[in-house]
Amino acid sequence: MFQKILVANRGEIAARVISTARRMGIATVAVYSDADARALHVAMADEAVRIGPPPAAESYLNARVIIEAARRTGAQAIHPGYGFLSENPDFVRQVQEVGLVFIGPSAEAIQAMGLKDAAKALMETTGVPVVPGNHGPSQDPAFLAAEAAAIGYPVLIKARAGGGGKGMRRVERAEDFVAALASARREAEAAFGDPSCLIEKYVSHPRHIEIQVFADSQGNVVHLFERDCSLQRRHQKVIEEAPAPGMTEAVRTAMGQAAVEAARAIGYRGAGTVEFIADASGPLRTDGFWFMEMNTRLQVEHPVTEAITGLDLVELQLRVAAGEPLPFRQEDLRIDGHAFEARLYAEDVAKGFLPATGRLTHLRFPQAASFTRGPVRIDSGVRPGDEITPWYDPLIAKIIVHAPDRQAALTRLAATLDRCQVAGCTTNRDALAALARHDGFRLGRVDTGLIARDLNLLTSAEPTPPEAVALAALVSLGLHTSTMSTDPWARRDGWRAWGRAKWHATLSHDETAFSLCISQLGERAFHVQGDAIDLHLDLLDADPGVLRFASQGVQSDAQTVRDRDRITLFLRGRAHEFTLPDPLDTSTHDLPKGSGIVAPMPGLVAKLSVRPGDRVSKGSPLLVLEAMKMEHGLTAPRDGIVAEVLVVAGEQVADGTLLVRLEDADA
Repeated sequence: MFQKILVANRGEIAARVISTARRMGIATVAVYSDADARALHVAMADEAVRIGPPPAAESYLNARVIIEAARRTGAQAIHPGYGFLSENPDFVRQVQEVGLVFIGPSAEAIQAMGLKDAAKALMETTGVPVVPGNHGPSQDPAFLAAEAAAIGYPVLIKARAGGGGKGMRRVERAEDFVAALASARREAEAAFGDPSCLIEKYVSHPRHIEIQVFADSQGNVVHLFERDCSLQRRHQKVIEEAPAPGMTEAVRTAMGQAAVEAARAIGYRGAGTVEFIADASGPLRTDGFWFMEMNTRLQVEHPVTEAITGLDLVELQLRVAAGEPLPFRQEDLRIDGHAFEARLYAEDVAKGFLPATGRLTHLRFPQAASFTRGPVRIDSGVRPGDEITPWYDPLIAKIIVHAPDRQAALTRLAATLDRCQVAGCTTNRDALAALARHDGFRLGRVDTGLIARDLNLLTSAEPTPPEAVALAALVSLGLHTSTMSTDPWARRDGWRAWGRAKWHATLSHDETAFSLCISQLGERAFHVQGDAIDLHLDLLDADPGVLRFASQGVQSDAQTVRDRDRITLFLRGRAHEFTLPDPLDTSTHDLPKGSGIVAPMPGLVAKLSVRPGDRVSKGSPLLVLEAMKMEHGLTAPRDGIVAEVLVVAGEQVADGTLLVRLEDADA
């Protein structure tokens, strides 16, 4: 077994690998960019080496510097995690050329599955069913457009290299094909350095089901059952589960055998995942699934497989890489219960899942296991005070639950999400909790289009409870900190010779402004009135950040976090964010509505589609922003003429930057 390994990654997966290595007595070396100098994975490792500035191309994708860090620190092997260099065959060769071990498959196996067109051609020769489409080498747009027409719309454009939804576009109409292809190519080039794409028939009601495989150097190959990853947005997974709902033993056996054959065909070693598209228009069938791709690495969602099998996949990776055989055969494996994983991201669901940034001023999870099996497990690579930057994936944590059956696991998932508290960044927590309670999902009716179809339901905000508004007003004035005292000079009961004390508070929530009057009725007793709010509050207890209060005969707890002009209040499983006006701020926004197009997030201006003087219609493309290696198109909010373009292609812009100004056509 290795004495020391280097983890060539960051964030949650780096912390995950370090945790298992520590338990096995293996020393670890972390690598970090300047943006991650104080990151959790750096603190967890025995040693850490700086590898460059924040851009991934200059740090986590810099193979030469990473290999040199391994040699300098005496590491014997390199674990790539997932993403970055994990599926780069050239990196594997460079690692082996200097006498180090790559903890993963061979360069040849990665190369065989790394290009989707070649992988599908190989699978066809082994008898694995493949989605109809064009997997040939030609990249001529006219040729691909003709192929798409022959396949029949809708079609799916997919980058032949990489994954994670990058370089993927669904196209419904022939007239949209060329623009979608160009966008997919730019995104693929930025993410993988390869703009080549393939075209496939889009399955109208697809389910995304994948099989975890494991192989050793002695030729043993097994599958560790399936995961259903159908809940997706922008072709990226949101909630995964194992086993798949509605899975029969016959279909599981057929999929498992196909996955094992795929691994055998390329002489695979280590952990890998064979992904299939299944027809969700009816029950799962042995003739109703098709090979999509193979990920030659550990998957983000591997904890659900660990939950139902009791195995530590990272430990297995390390043992297999060290030459040990798998300690079990296929017939030794059993499914135990049901597991879910929800990916908690810093992103704005209501704005189309745009990535969000910011400092995690407050981060609190319920009691749970970390990086190991348990009824509730939370794997995270960030801590309170850390910053979610535009440089990397905005994952905050993976919330994993395990229970005897699917309904019990779903109930546990919803309750766990309710107890997760994040302030400082917009997150998808509420949407995840809504998904866990979605009627169709609870019944196992899943396909990759569920989130898009029910997005309005998942993002519909419940009315803000009046107690939340009233408590935020008390916090804004500091009245929640008053304490009981026997000293008459120290008492803060609101008594005045001319009557009870009164205060006024102004705050806003979701673009709704509140102007409130607070009357103090006694020690820790208040009456809050104004803007359709009229209630009595008794503060019963106030631990640091936690308020126990009573209103209308009901006692509840609320967690409060204040960061300058922002108050976040967690009440009954939901987060409510309030902002306080700056009385000294006299700035005005004199642009008419729809005239100024601002950056909805930090990003890189990847493409400009307009120039000053251009006439545009509502919905016309204006520019493309690239954030976290994904493209986000911005369109005209109304008809008009482009008065100014305030940025240039290649420029990095901050959230809220004015990009384009429109004026009326007759201005």
